[in-house]
Amino acid sequence: MERDLTTGSVFKTVIYFSLPYLLSYFLQTLYGMADLFIVGQFGGVSSTTAVSIGSQIMHMLTVMIVGLAMGATVMIGRCIGAKDYKKASETIGNTATMFMGIAIILMIVLLAAVRPIVSVMSTPAEAVEGTIRYLTICFIGIPFITAYNIISAIFRGIGDSKSPMYFIAVACAANIGLDYLFIGVMGLDAAGAALGTTIAQAVSVIVSLTVVIKKGTGIKLRKSDLRPKRHTMKKILKVGVPVALQDGFIQISFIAITIFANQRGLNDAAAVGIVEKIIGILFLVPSSMLSTISALASQNIGAGKHDRARLTLRYVLCMTVGYGLVAATIVQFVSVPFVGLFTNDGAVQILGGQYLRSYAWDCVFAGVHFCLSGYFYAYGLSIVSFIHNSISIICARIPLSYYAATHFPDTLFPMGCAAPAGSIISIIICVGVLIWMNRHSEKYMGNNKSEV
Repeated sequence: MERDLTTGSVFKTVIYFSLPYLLSYFLQTLYGMADLFIVGQFGGVSSTTAVSIGSQIMHMLTVMIVGLAMGATVMIGRCIGAKDYKKASETIGNTATMFMGIAIILMIVLLAAVRPIVSVMSTPAEAVEGTIRYLTICFIGIPFITAYNIISAIFRGIGDSKSPMYFIAVACAANIGLDYLFIGVMGLDAAGAALGTTIAQAVSVIVSLTVVIKKGTGIKLRKSDLRPKRHTMKKILKVGVPVALQDGFIQISFIAITIFANQRGLNDAAAVGIVEKIIGILFLVPSSMLSTISALASQNIGAGKHDRARLTLRYVLCMTVGYGLVAATIVQFVSVPFVGLFTNDGAVQILGGQYLRSYAWDCVFAGVHFCLSGYFYAYGLSIVSFIHNSISIICARIPLSYYAATHFPDTLFPMGCAAPAGSIISIIICVGVLIWMNRHSEKYMGNNKSEV
């Protein structure tokens, strides 16, 4: 399943690798939206709010796990590019060992803290018990969520972006079927959505492990590779930790915005929760391009082909910006009907449409810093992404959202402007770092090459 991403047409390689990534993100987004959509058809606003709040917390945990796993994708990619298969197998083994330990600890801690978490979210009283049931079941499934994302990160590191797409397709199909069973037939509301999600993740992990055992990955994994090695884990964490912290910080800002909306009432809470899911659809291309540039550039850097890595960045930037402009423009005309797919409540539809119209422009600006961040990840500079996102959150996203929530009580449009404002700050910082890298290319690339 290993694929060499360091030769051939750069444009064709980007397309070949990114399309399965895009489909994977689409299926994963559909997977997450199924709960909200089906609950919205069979339950009331309180059930919708419970699932939207609970799924947002789970999304935060998932993106942090994915961010941490980025360290594995980058390090495996560099090893493959350098043709160091022994080091690649050691990285894969240590990744599996480390992440399973993290998953078990997370599950135990979060199960003990579920009620305080729901309280901190300022969850409306009508949705408290539903949110607690949803999170409790989902927290039990954390080992499955972790296992799926680690397996996917390993496959992408070796250049295979198709297999993770198949794995998530299985999970998506299972989740939709189980949601209709637990929510529509059995009437379990939020708890049914959580059961469907958790069982579907377990099914996906079983399928992916079966594929690995029967077909292999192209890299021979020895028992000794599973033994923790400090140097290997340190390299994985050096890239992964800043990404995980950055993604976690971003999700905390989203949660803060959710809290501001929750304090305004049930309709505002439901509207913001629904739009956050819709934004997941709009961000499919930017997210897939971030992961694509990380994987492709990593292999090329490992092979010493830095010019090819830079050309890959140019292509993904052009694709992402072009897509963002088209998507944000279309949203201006279909925002209310789009929100209406998830709720029959007219007030929630109007509020959600307001929030979505302004938020959608972040698809353009966030897309730019997503691509640049992915390029920095490949060079081991994930700390840059953490810094620029932290600054944008502290200086724009949270304060502007709070100001809008308290000074514009009748509309959510101003709250949606906070996201693109924060992304503009990120772009300025990223461009500055990119200029610095170009001016110090020989020195920086030489130091980086010795680390591979």
